[in-house]
Amino acid sequence: MVNLQSYEIAELERKLQELKFKQELRKDWILFIVRDVVIFSAAILFIFAVSGYSLFTQIHR
Repeated sequence: MVNLQSYEIAELERKLQELKFKQELRKDWILFIVRDVVIFSAAILFIFAVSGYSLFTQIHR
């Protein structure tokens, strides 16, 4: 009886560890994707701003 309970507890702890690991992995992926999207968007906006400014200065000469 005691052996069965300790086995069940060990099994539950193992499942909990797996869930925690998957949750951490998912969180890392979400952070990675969000950071990539933000940096990519900022880079594109910067490029558009610089090219727009240079075009504006070319037109108004």
